[in-house]
Amino acid sequence: MYKIAVIPGDGIGKEVMEAALHVLEASDIEFNYTFADAGDEEKEKTGVALPEETIDIVKASQACLFGAAGESAADVIVKLRRELELYANIRPVKSYKGTKCLFEDVDFVIVRENTEGLYIGREEYTDDGATAVRVITRRASERICRFAFEYAKNTNRNRVTGVHKANVLKKTDGIFKETFYSVAEEYGDLESEDFYVDATAMYLLTMPLHFDVVVTTNLYGDILSDEGAGLVGGLGLIPSANIGDTQGLFEPVHGSAPDIAGKGIANPSAMILSAVMMLEYLGENDEARKLENALTDVLSEGKIVTGDLGGSSSTMEMASEVRAKFEEA
Repeated sequence: MYKIAVIPGDGIGKEVMEAALHVLEASDIEFNYTFADAGDEEKEKTGVALPEETIDIVKASQACLFGAAGESAADVIVKLRRELELYANIRPVKSYKGTKCLFEDVDFVIVRENTEGLYIGREEYTDDGATAVRVITRRASERICRFAFEYAKNTNRNRVTGVHKANVLKKTDGIFKETFYSVAEEYGDLESEDFYVDATAMYLLTMPLHFDVVVTTNLYGDILSDEGAGLVGGLGLIPSANIGDTQGLFEPVHGSAPDIAGKGIANPSAMILSAVMMLEYLGENDEARKLENALTDVLSEGKIVTGDLGGSSSTMEMASEVRAKFEEA
């Protein structure tokens, strides 16, 4: 039995979490869930978006499922990543049949540094505006680049692409590029290359099948993964994992979507795929493949899916269909 922390969070986070847990009930694996609070509603009630109790619950668990945070995202998920040293953010971009993907056979992974860059939040007002501090260290750059190369090696991928803007940000991105190639020397069996971030944004649209593993800094990874979502049908289909040396937190890339919250129409795919990533993290690869295949079948059939996928089913109706396929596997 695995001890799992569950943070539903805000908006549709609660709805897609309910859907994912409903599907996981059909698993052959047992889970012991501990629910914890965080997000806008928690801040409104207590004045604190991320209680220390929630951090302690996650630390005491083998993995964490997280739904979504609203306006307090920086105080919740960004802080959790730092507090737990979840330095690697893995965001798979994969096209599935039956979705509004722009290209078939897209299958690459963005590995994003998760602890520094502009997201450290060091901002201050000046007489004529404001400034923000961007921190890039050799330690964090080496750690994330090594993670990317190890990930490529362990998942039978052939190419790792480093993304930066070292022609303009010569010191910060210069360090990242230099470190990328220093690490690449240790992985001679893997192809390594680098692109500027603006060129990468174009190449994702013009030659997406070229990419295998993309490794980059915090802000670039955030932006490029949303572009990747556009390639394969939207944010409702993009899961993510936040991985550290001792902890793993799994969440959909989409936010709390307050415009559709409470309507029961949110696409649960990204949350279910995040659960797939959790199963992989726990070493339950067979169960992970069964669950992904169940979702793939539902998407491919296109009969019982949410509105963004061209159907008219509710979140829980789609989840129940995935669960039925999962049980049959």
